[in-house]
This record gives sequence, structure tokens and C-alpha cells, in this order.
Amino acid sequence: MILLLYTNQVKKVVLLVLALCIIILFIMIVSPWSQGEARIMFVGDMFFDRYIRKVQNEKGGAFIFSCVGDFLKEADLVVGNLEGPITENASVSLGSKVGSPENFVFTFPTGTAALLARHNVHLVNLGNNHIANFGPSGIESTKEYLSRAGVDYFGGIDGDEPTHRTKIGGRKVTFISYNQFGGAPPSKIAEKIKDEVKEGRTVIVFTHWGEEYAEPTVHMRNTAKLFAEAGARLIIGSHPHVVLGSEAIGSTTVYYSLGNFIFDQYWESAVATGLLLDVGVRGDQVNITERKVVMTRDGRTCLAD
Repeated sequence: MILLLYTNQVKKVVLLVLALCIIILFIMIVSPWSQGEARIMFVGDMFFDRYIRKVQNEKGGAFIFSCVGDFLKEADLVVGNLEGPITENASVSLGSKVGSPENFVFTFPTGTAALLARHNVHLVNLGNNHIANFGPSGIESTKEYLSRAGVDYFGGIDGDEPTHRTKIGGRKVTFISYNQFGGAPPSKIAEKIKDEVKEGRTVIVFTHWGEEYAEPTVHMRNTAKLFAEAGARLIIGSHPHVVLGSEAIGSTTVYYSLGNFIFDQYWESAVATGLLLDVGVRGDQVNITERKVVMTRDGRTCLAD
């Protein structure tokens, strides 16, 4: 009798353990955590004309990425702002006088898209003040070269601002661009954000805003608040060419400017230093690690530490 009671107790324990294992397995299968963590890196302004073009002509495009490229390849996705069009046109800014009108007209070599793809930059923002330097044909040329190289894009100028939808770390994610210099007004971008949030998507907004080499403006702060209230999870800023501060607005993280990533500005450390965000996404969790990058006078971009 005692043996029978003991056997029954063992059976109950075994069944209870099996039931718990089944429950845990079920939770693991349906939970977004089971999808694993995705790693996204965000970088600032990328530029491939003027002095950077000269370096590429002499040493090859891979040289520009030679001391940061391996790190970029650790990510599942690298996202940055492409500060100009990719066209077959001859460079206007190469060799131009500093400060002259020609010095601010950009076109990037046709191999730029493939260069980005080789270094894991597979998503770029086109919503900026230089993307239309060679008009509508320059924008279309840019999209064509990017598509051929397998680099996705989002943003542009008013009426030409596609979003990018993907799945990251078990979450449906939408990338939206806000371009203060010729793009849709903040109110329309906020409506886009709301629409995506209603569909259960996590929204990341890449902005091109503010004033060069200056602290965040009232417009930037008001726009960030508007986007945060609309439901954006992360707001990444570009255009000022210097690293600006960050803050939390409710559950939204705002980086007002990541500064430069690939650029030929070296006159002081503020413009020659950028910020790279190493973002881990797992379900509803977003973890951000900040890494400084420096632009060296030989044309390369390198990790600062």
C-alpha cells in the first residue's frame, strides 16, 4: 500500500513537471523574446563628394570604411542619412573653393550604393537638404543605384517620402523620415506615425532638422514632442553636423543629432566626432549603447574607443 501511494505521488510530480514544461515551451514559442535580439546601428550624415571623393579616387572606397567596417558588419542592419544623390554627373564640389556655391552641390560616385552594401549599410534616409541637388532625375538615379545594390531607402522631398516596413527582433517596425528642408510638415508626419502605431508597428523616425553647428531649436523640441505623442518609439536626428543631446519624452527616446559619420569636416573636434547608436531590439525592449566615432584627416571614419 505504501509503495502504491509513493508511486502515485511520483506520477503526480512527473505529470506536474511535464505540464510546467509544456507551458514554458508554449510561452517561449509565442513570446517575442523567442525571436531573439536584433541589432541595429544608427549613424549620422554620410557624404561621398569633395575631399571624400578625392580619397576614394586615390585609395578606393573601402579605405573610407577600413577601420570601422568590421564593426558595422556585426549588426543585423545599419541605418544612416545619405547626404546627397548618386548620379553619373561629374562632381561640382571636387576642388571647389571652400565656401563657394559649388562647394555645397553634391553628387556621389555611382559605386556608392554598392560600397554601402558591402559595409552592411542596407537602409538609408533620403530626406535631407541635399538629395535634390541634381533635381528629380538625381533622386530617381539614387533610388535606382540603391535598389540594384540591395540597399533600401525611405524619405525624400514632399510627395516623395516612402516609409520602410520590416520586422526586427520579433516586432513589426516602420521607418519614417521627417525632412524640415522640403519635406512634409510635422503634422503630416505625426499622422503617418499614428497610422503605423494603430497597426501595431514600432515607429522609428529619422529626422533632418535644426541649424548647423547649433544646439536644438524650439522647432526641433516641439516637433520631437509631437512625434513622441503620436507614438514614435525612437527619434534619430541629423543635419546639425555636431552631436547634440538626447532625452526621453515619455516612452520615446530622442537623439537630436548624431553628427557626422562620413564627412570631410575636420576644423574642430565637434564636427570631426560623431555618435553611433548600437541598438538591441527584442520584442518591446530597446537597449541603446552609444559609441563615438571620429573622422580622420586621411578620409577614414574610426571608432573612438
